[in-house]
Amino acid sequence: MSENPSCRGSFLALTPLLVFLACYLAVSLVAGDFYRMPISVAFIAASAYAVAITRRVPFAERISRFSAGAADPNVLLMIWIFVLAGAFAETARSMGAVDATVDLTLHLLPGRLLPAGLFLASCFVSLSVGTSVGTIVALVPVAAGLSSETGMNEAWLTAIVVGGAFFGDNLSFISDTTIAATRTQECDLRDKFRVNVRIVAPAAVVTLLVYLLTGSGADAVVAPGRVEWVRVLPYLLVLVTAVAGMNVLKVLLLGIAASGVIGLATGSFDLLAWCGGMGQGITGMGELIIVTMMAGGLLELIRFNGGIDYIIGHMTRRISGRRGAEGTIAGLVCLSNLCTANNTIAILTVGPIARKIADRFGVDRRRSASLLDTFSCFTQGLLPYGAQLLMAAGLTGLSPLGIIRYLYYPAIMGAVAVLAILLRYPRRI
Repeated sequence: MSENPSCRGSFLALTPLLVFLACYLAVSLVAGDFYRMPISVAFIAASAYAVAITRRVPFAERISRFSAGAADPNVLLMIWIFVLAGAFAETARSMGAVDATVDLTLHLLPGRLLPAGLFLASCFVSLSVGTSVGTIVALVPVAAGLSSETGMNEAWLTAIVVGGAFFGDNLSFISDTTIAATRTQECDLRDKFRVNVRIVAPAAVVTLLVYLLTGSGADAVVAPGRVEWVRVLPYLLVLVTAVAGMNVLKVLLLGIAASGVIGLATGSFDLLAWCGGMGQGITGMGELIIVTMMAGGLLELIRFNGGIDYIIGHMTRRISGRRGAEGTIAGLVCLSNLCTANNTIAILTVGPIARKIADRFGVDRRRSASLLDTFSCFTQGLLPYGAQLLMAAGLTGLSPLGIIRYLYYPAIMGAVAVLAILLRYPRRI
């Protein structure tokens, strides 16, 4: 797409993000309630403002640009995932898969180890499947079920799953962020992993210790029921096929089919009730789908008006030394992520510039790839309008901000990554 010639490298292009933050974050904080301000209303205000500040372009073309961003292939792919995830989540719940999985979890782990065990499970699954969204789809319903059975805070358990999901999204060999980072920096996947794991493993250990300590008083007060293994099969099937590398859309379709067959065979519902459940699950994702499309349109106008060019131009002017170069790479991908709400797109946007900065200031490309991936996942993990938090909120009915307040791992990972830059760790690669 061509750029808007009147707004190249413009700070004004970034102000729709400030409008969104003012409408959503500020109002929620002032009201003291994260549920008072609907995220869709905040996006309407920010989108209307973005259209209004797009200069020297006919109104019809502004709307066309906004619509093109809303219909971007990456946005539409995420919407199809949301649709199928909603159908699978409701079908599995109606069939009894969530309750059966919760009973199995309570049998395997005592209450005080549930938070740490859930975090480890999320880390393992995300590392295996390479997608944070897929991990959230599989495990957030289980976290919600555990909350209702044990009385633990639902937002806290959901945040544990989301945090662990970003661990694998950052490190997995089949993660799109890992592939984007290594391709743009022209380094090997294995080498990037060796450097990256030394940065984020300490963050994961610290987070695990936090959950072990905070979960010490969280003993489950209910006795788990008898585990009905046949009802656990849809989740096991989803996990196994995802680990095997099957496309996430195929995985969700297979999960829907398995839940339906088992539900019909066990008498949990009839054919019409199955179809009704799928429809209800899809309808429940309606606001999430609308928000995703509006975010895509808003971010396309920010890009078109020169917001990303402005960020890149100002952050690459005054670089001095290796630490400054690494800090600039980290800042570039963070700000780009804020403007795209997609960590893979953010890496692809600033990756070539990051490679030039790394070569000029002697930063090892394996390290620059690790920094790109780590800081993009850090930013994405704290975005209330990021796909991961929107998905978790859609599956639980919680507010994204209500989940963020308990989201420890991305924050700890970001702090450790900053220390890694300041202390030049690891020194030997």
